[in-house]
Amino acid sequence: MPLYKRKPFALLDPPQDLDPNELVFQIRFTKEMFRDYQEYLKRLNLYRKRVWTCKTSGKTNLTYEEALVSEQRAVEKVQQFPKELMAPVLHMVQYSTLGIDKLVNNIYSKLQEGYFEGLELHGKKDESVFACKILKVLEDGEATLYEVGWLDRDKKVTGTSTVKAEDLIRKKPPLSRHMIKVFIRDSTSRNFPWVVHETLAKKHGISTQPPENFENIKKRKGTENGTMGNMKKLKRGEENPTKNVVKYPIDDLLVQPSADDPILTKRPPLSTEFRVPMDCVGDFLMVWDFCSSFGRFLHLSPFSLTDFENALCHKESNIVLIVEIHAAIFRLLIKDEGEYFTVMQNKKRNSKITLVKWTEYLLDFLEMDNREKFSSHITTIRRGHYGLLETHVKLGILRELVEEALITTDIREKLDERIEQQQALRATKREETRKKKEEQELGKDESEIKERNQKHILGNCNGKHKSDSLKGEHKGKDKDKEVEKKKPEETQNENLDREIEKLSIRTSSLGKDRNYNRYWLFRREGRLFVESSDSKQWGYYTTKEELDALIGSLNQKGVRERALKRQLEKFYQKISMALEKRTKDIAQKILLEEAVLRRSTRVRAQPRDNPNMAFLKYVNRWKET
Repeated sequence: MPLYKRKPFALLDPPQDLDPNELVFQIRFTKEMFRDYQEYLKRLNLYRKRVWTCKTSGKTNLTYEEALVSEQRAVEKVQQFPKELMAPVLHMVQYSTLGIDKLVNNIYSKLQEGYFEGLELHGKKDESVFACKILKVLEDGEATLYEVGWLDRDKKVTGTSTVKAEDLIRKKPPLSRHMIKVFIRDSTSRNFPWVVHETLAKKHGISTQPPENFENIKKRKGTENGTMGNMKKLKRGEENPTKNVVKYPIDDLLVQPSADDPILTKRPPLSTEFRVPMDCVGDFLMVWDFCSSFGRFLHLSPFSLTDFENALCHKESNIVLIVEIHAAIFRLLIKDEGEYFTVMQNKKRNSKITLVKWTEYLLDFLEMDNREKFSSHITTIRRGHYGLLETHVKLGILRELVEEALITTDIREKLDERIEQQQALRATKREETRKKKEEQELGKDESEIKERNQKHILGNCNGKHKSDSLKGEHKGKDKDKEVEKKKPEETQNENLDREIEKLSIRTSSLGKDRNYNRYWLFRREGRLFVESSDSKQWGYYTTKEELDALIGSLNQKGVRERALKRQLEKFYQKISMALEKRTKDIAQKILLEEAVLRRSTRVRAQPRDNPNMAFLKYVNRWKET
């Protein structure tokens, strides 16, 4: 199995009490299964990072899949390893304390120089050279003789002879160094000292009894490693590592206050004003984020989170916004030609979903297998009273639809396409950064040369000339400053960052605090959401002052809060602008509400004039024609 940061990595066990008909998310190359889509994405992202190592070949900076392929190829090479050489090589490997490269070179040299049973080579016979195989090594006093079997074209022994070493000819090395290295890694369970897998040792008659000095070797190596580590720390000017000094950051829950700690601000209280039930907020945000992220692809024009919330809680049945969300997902499922498409064909449904008949498509979806939990609500929908369903039921149905949509071929291909584009842009960004660094180094060298030349010229001039030269130098510097001011504020890297962000489909958590609460910032929504560790409680921050207080309350001595603080500081401007924009929008909304109230005292105002009813005005401008 691939190594994670050079250490063994255990795959997850299947979820407990898994129903055979339960919908899960499965990672193709590990067969791991997840009930939660966010956990599935988190694991998949880990496998896509270049932090994996091929256990057999030792190749690093691979993705998990690349490491798997590398291991497979290495295994194929191991299978080509000559069987007659396995025992001699494993004998040399067992309990060796050499590093991998020295051990490989040592074995390679011995295979070059020595002859042993099973080795195929060429030998002299009747003044001619024939292919042969060493059958036995014979010790005759000080001389060594070899019993060889002469081979035909099919490598079958046709006769035997006893020959001297000088009569044997090796035309090429029996093995390459690379193959020896791969074989060693695949055949051993540890590397200091090297220990051959027990099954292999028994198969080839290799002793599994450690040498007498085995424990002393291990202790000596451990002492050497500890001493070297301490010496390196002392060279860097650190305290004596033998003292009990805590090195931060550590796990947040282990952080203890001390006198030299900076003063942390009090964490601001969270707003928890949601119209949807608290235990449904996660589904509510997930569905809205999906519609926002894939809106163009679904032909569904954007709508605000507030409008979505108000529409869900409204009791009318044919609200355009709700209908368009369902219809967009139904069209995607039909296009995928899966189970839902088959149901549509059997019922001979028209592919055009209208405001009048949209609930027929919803009922077809709910009557499919594995939707029994919604069976008690089917009658209500069939009677045309979808709006009377509880909000948590509406969200439950939408969650099921989104989960079906996420496993369609089109959505998967879209995700893969965006990921590839992001990887290409990140590669471009790395190249731009490298070039910029090289240019800076080159410019620095040229500047130093120019400065030395100027000093040389000034040294050979009189006072007046020196003064003129200095004036010219100051003018040149002023001119350079003017040029710098004229440079565009947006660098190439900033442009690339924006392009990478545009390609981002899924929303990732900004990080966790000491209590494992997760922090979320969604595009097109001016709130910073906070999810409890058990996902049952949600809240949010809405002002820049709250953001500043939150950042000031995070303790950098803890690993989680340090990482979260860095993310909040990195995206500070973006988050601040989103919060301030929402604050201004709310202020404008209040003014409109007051205007509607004043007008209603004179003339009856239409319900749609109320900003809280803005969702009733929704028009899907991206709808397929």
